[in-house]
Amino acid sequence: MLVVAMASQKGGSGKTTLAGHLAVEAEKSGAGPVALIDTDPQGSLSHWWNARAVRSPQFAQAGVFDLASVLNHLRRLGIKLAIVDTPPAISESIAEVISRSDLVLVPTRPSPHDLRAVGATVDIAERFERPLIFIVNAATARARITGEAVVALSQHGTVAPVTIHHRVDFAASMVDGRTVGEVSPKSASAKEVSDLWLYVQDRLARLKKSETLASEARPQDISAHMEDEDFAEPLPPPVLHPAPKPYEGVDRRKEGRDRRDIPQDEVLFGGQERRTNRFGRRQADYFK
Repeated sequence: MLVVAMASQKGGSGKTTLAGHLAVEAEKSGAGPVALIDTDPQGSLSHWWNARAVRSPQFAQAGVFDLASVLNHLRRLGIKLAIVDTPPAISESIAEVISRSDLVLVPTRPSPHDLRAVGATVDIAERFERPLIFIVNAATARARITGEAVVALSQHGTVAPVTIHHRVDFAASMVDGRTVGEVSPKSASAKEVSDLWLYVQDRLARLKKSETLASEARPQDISAHMEDEDFAEPLPPPVLHPAPKPYEGVDRRKEGRDRRDIPQDEVLFGGQERRTNRFGRRQADYFK
């Protein structure tokens, strides 16, 4: 039995959503029987599975000290692939899951906070000498930061050649225990999940040298599966406008009297039309 861990220190990276989607896709592709294991105390994956009308993939809830026995039990039941969801924090539970995994998937949003948080997960994977793959998840279309995130992550490990973009149908499909491929099989989101599983399946086949897991469709490189906007051209240099020409109209400052030559009473009261007497009447009113 092969064990795939979904691990990330950053909360909200999409581990639970991708775990459910990849498990269903693996079952559909014939790589099963597949089992999902939820080690997150929040139980989000458990709630999603309980809402499913179809009882596949299979499901198991496990604690930190129960994982080994749960994996052995699933192995005896004939499970071929187990995908383990982990809590969003670096703890002994994540280390325990990674130590018992054949492959570690790290969903990462293309944001500075998520990129800074990958180091701790990478350290645990390196400590147990487990292969690790980054998945750029919830990317914004036509955002240059997506391509920049791929470059940054590639300095720490392998990056999956398929980017999962942020779309509403991912969250909408999880409401009733389904996946986006089950709700909208022909959508762009379903295609991305399918391509991602083909890549993960191929990596597992090469890691374990298993011909049964090998897939005919094998991604060639990152650029073949990333959308065009992920590698947008750099911004053009700023346009330098010529300096404005000097004003050629009439200089009104040269007309009329200089303010320094106006008597002080006119400056304060604005001339005869202003209120100049103690009763507030205008001077002109006395001569009507």
